[in-house]
Amino acid sequence: MFPESVSPYLATSILKRAQQKKACAYHFYDPVAIASRKTFRIDKRPYGGGPGMVLEAEPFLKAHARAVSKAHTYSKGARIKIKTVFFSPSAPQWNQKKAKTFSRYTDIIFFCGHYEGIDERVARITKAEHVAVGHSILTGGEIPALVCIDSMVRELKGVLGNDKSIENKRVSSPEVYTRPPILTWKGKKYKVPSVLLSGDHKKIDTYKTIVHKKRTDIA
Repeated sequence: MFPESVSPYLATSILKRAQQKKACAYHFYDPVAIASRKTFRIDKRPYGGGPGMVLEAEPFLKAHARAVSKAHTYSKGARIKIKTVFFSPSAPQWNQKKAKTFSRYTDIIFFCGHYEGIDERVARITKAEHVAVGHSILTGGEIPALVCIDSMVRELKGVLGNDKSIENKRVSSPEVYTRPPILTWKGKKYKVPSVLLSGDHKKIDTYKTIVHKKRTDIA
C-alpha cells in the first residue's frame, strides 16, 4: 500500500547492484490502486468486534494474481517456482536458514499488511507461508519485507562479489575492527585485540568463535 516507503532502500547499495546485475528485480502492486474505487479505502470493521480495521481480501487477491501473471511473463516459458509470504507476529521467526531456502525460488510475493492486518482468507487462498520478523509489533509489513529481501538477495550468487562475505560460509564474529590498530579518542587509547593482528588464522578463528558464543549466551 505504501511502495514509497520501501523503494528508496531497494534502490541503494547492494540491493541496487543486485538489480543492475540482473540477479533480481523488485515489483510493487498497490492493492488500493488495483481496487479502482473512488473512496480509495479497502479496510472495514472486523467480524467479532475489536479495535482497528481489517484490510479486505479481494484487492490483495487481485494484486497477488497480477504478481503471479508478471512472474509468468518474465519467465518467458521457463519453469517458475513461487513462494508467497504472509507476515504475522505469532508465526515462526525468519532466520538466515529460511532466507537461503527462500532464495532458491524464482519469485517471492510479500503481503504487506497494515492496521489490524489482512483478511486471513487471503493467506488461505494463496497458500501463503506465515512468517514473523523479530519479536516486536510493527505498523506494517514493509520493514519485514525489506528484512527478508535483504537477507535473501545476499545469498544470490555473485551479488556480494565474494562468496566468502556470506556469514554462514565462514567463521564470523559480532566484533569487527579495522585500521588504525590503536585508536586515540578523548585522551584514551583503544586497541584492536592482539590476536587479530597475529596473522595466525587458526587462533583468529578460535577467537571469533569464542566471541560469537559469548554474545549468543548473553542474548
